[in-house]
Formats: sequence, C-alpha cells, structure tokens
Amino acid sequence: LLVPLACLALLLLLPPPPGAAEFSPSLDSDFTFTLPAGRKECFYQPMRKEASLELEYQVLDGAGLDVDFHLLSPKGETLVFDERKSDGVHTVETEDGDYMFCFDNTFSTISEKVIFFELILDNMGEDGQDEEDWKKYVTGTDLLDMKLEDILESINSVKARLSKSVQIQTLLRAFEARDRNIQESNFDRVNFWSMVNLGVMVVVSAVQVYMLKSLFEDKRKSRT
Repeated sequence: LLVPLACLALLLLLPPPPGAAEFSPSLDSDFTFTLPAGRKECFYQPMRKEASLELEYQVLDGAGLDVDFHLLSPKGETLVFDERKSDGVHTVETEDGDYMFCFDNTFSTISEKVIFFELILDNMGEDGQDEEDWKKYVTGTDLLDMKLEDILESINSVKARLSKSVQIQTLLRAFEARDRNIQESNFDRVNFWSMVNLGVMVVVSAVQVYMLKSLFEDKRKSRT
C-alpha cells in the first residue's frame, strides 16, 4: 500500500527542516511514498554510537525505475551516492547524531516515482536493557537443567529469525509490486501498438482494394 506524504508526516517526532522528514528510533521500519517529478525528499534518522544502520530501497513504479540516492553522516559527509539506480542496499556503522538520506527525482521533469525503503537498526541498546532485566531473576539457577541465560539466548535467536522472516516477506512484496507495475506497463504498451498495427492494416487493405478496383474500371468515354 502506498503511504501518502501527508500520512508519513504524522510519524515524525521532531519538526524537520523544509523538505525533510524524521523517524523515531525503531528496529525495523518500512515505508512507501510517491516522489513527484522534479522533487527531492530527505529524511533524518537519529543513531547512537557503535550502532548499525541498514537501508534498502527500491523504485516500484515510474518511467525508467530509477532515482538518485544520497546518504550523509551527522557531519555532512557523503557516505553513499547512487546515481540513477532502481534499488540498493547499504549498511554503515554509526556515531551519535542524525543521519540524512535523500531520494532525488529532479532529473525527471514528467514522471513521478513510487519508492519503497526499509530501515533496520541494530545495537540501539534495547536488547541490552532486556538482558539486564532478565538477569534480575537469575537466582539459584544451578539446580536447573536449563538456565535462564539459555532460555534468553533461545528467545533472542527465535526473535532474530522471526524479524528476518518479516524483513524477507516485506522485500518480496516490494519485488512483487514492482514486477506487477512492469507487467501492467508492458500490457498497455502491447495493446497500444496492437491497435496501431490493426489500424495500419485496415488502411493498407482499403488502399489495395481501391487500387485493384481502379484497374478494372473502364475509363473510356462512350460516344453517341
């Protein structure tokens, strides 16, 4: 489903500068929005030191299925620059501050683009807090065959695999949406040129019948 820019703005926690948006910290978030022709949209993501930011994007619809992508550090340094690409995956080790990433469609004057992107944040400190909460209940575990640490490790393993499954399913839906848009575009194109060819064949057939009929017409004038 497409997320309008007006609805996307409701997710922001802090007022962004003009032409920009910002996301609250989240372990896994994905968004889809429409980027008009000749426009550039930027988003901000606050990160912690020694964390990991993984960003994957895809152009689902629009002429050329391409867009310019920029990823900047809190110091304003360009970390990633993709020019006229349809998709990309980038992972960076972060420091404290706001990371900015932009999607640029200013090179297109006619076609708007439908863009999907997903953010995956690791080592944001939440798992460590959960582990500390578990440790408060670790008392007398020597009498148990399975310690609470083992249970915690198993739960974290299941949680990580479930999160990975959700991520893969989300990406598959994005691929399916892009393939469907391509198929519908090709279907419309085939129908258009089929009608053009049909029209040309009708005109050629009419001209041939007229020329063939004119060969058998008696053009001599009768005299009385």
